[in-house]
Amino acid sequence: MGEAPVFFGDELLAGVSNGFDLKLKEFESAIVVGNKTYVIGGFDDSISNGVRIFDKSTDEWVVPIVLGTKPNEFKGHSLMRLNNERILVIKHNSKSNECVWFLEVGTQFVQEQKKRFETEVVSWSKGVIGDAERPIVISGPSGVGKGTLINMLMREFPTMFGFSVSHTTRAPRKKEENGVHYHFTNKDIMEEEIKAGKFLEHASVHGNLYGTSIEAVEVVADAGKRCILDIDVQGARSVRSSSLEAIFIFICPPSFEELEKRLRARGTETEELIQKRLRNAKAELEQGTSNGLFDHILVNDDLEACYERLKKILGLDGSTDASLKTSTEVFALPMEISLTKIDEKIIINSENADQKIVLDLTSMKGGAPGRTRGLRMYPAGLHTDV
Repeated sequence: MGEAPVFFGDELLAGVSNGFDLKLKEFESAIVVGNKTYVIGGFDDSISNGVRIFDKSTDEWVVPIVLGTKPNEFKGHSLMRLNNERILVIKHNSKSNECVWFLEVGTQFVQEQKKRFETEVVSWSKGVIGDAERPIVISGPSGVGKGTLINMLMREFPTMFGFSVSHTTRAPRKKEENGVHYHFTNKDIMEEEIKAGKFLEHASVHGNLYGTSIEAVEVVADAGKRCILDIDVQGARSVRSSSLEAIFIFICPPSFEELEKRLRARGTETEELIQKRLRNAKAELEQGTSNGLFDHILVNDDLEACYERLKKILGLDGSTDASLKTSTEVFALPMEISLTKIDEKIIINSENADQKIVLDLTSMKGGAPGRTRGLRMYPAGLHTDV
């Protein structure tokens, strides 16, 4: 147990390099991880973007690529090295639901990005008190009824579910609003973000890119809702290989003949388009039911019965508590704090008050390029282990 090795203001950071004096700017602080010193703060500096690194092995400064959604500028913060992968950042004078951030310096995601960019990379991840139910990925061929099932969920549980807003590089159509119907973006920007691992899935359609970003899914969870992703099998495979922990559900017809009957019953498509949908459906059915990609396969032979089975999978039939497991109590952190680590718990000590707050990392999961969830925060004394 001990205080976090944090340095503020214009203090000298000893031992960084023989004869090297580290002078910190106002509101910057520094912490050592291995042979590197990470200087954090100065978010108004467009060059460093809030993070710069001194590498003791080379005696050189490095300005890294900074990924993730960075915190807003703050004037006071405390740092603690959790391990060689993460630095904990606690903002002073802030609410408990916005004060916890992680700068990832050696996680698997960061290591992959270092190889991709061939330079130093760090990534921010916002810490979230509490946890949310896993997102839902629903796939199935055109005409199988998955859209109808999703609409039934949305009608019965209007405050529980939400859709992520996809990105696209095509131009907005009449009455389409940016951030509502799509996030309209530039192709070069989206390609760079795809390379940076910020997208769960993406596809090129008629020369335009479409995709689902991790941030778009996290925004739904931040709003207290469970995200539904209605994507094709290829997209589901991409999400499965990502860091997102989701429930994968495939909807299939009772037979291929029944699917063709439903497609023709629409009466809105040409024979050429029907044949194209049937070819795509055959491939999706083969992939969706044969390779273990999906956790659950539902046969939509009877709509109401299929819907009841879907609700049971999602814990909405009364057998389990499907509510979001989020903390409702919000604490205010003072201007001056210090940090102490006891096992997987961080004690936030106030310099001007007797009250201590515990940040429990025991159930921490997730991370960049999304949120770090599963955190708990409570006053010391409420639990006997602290």
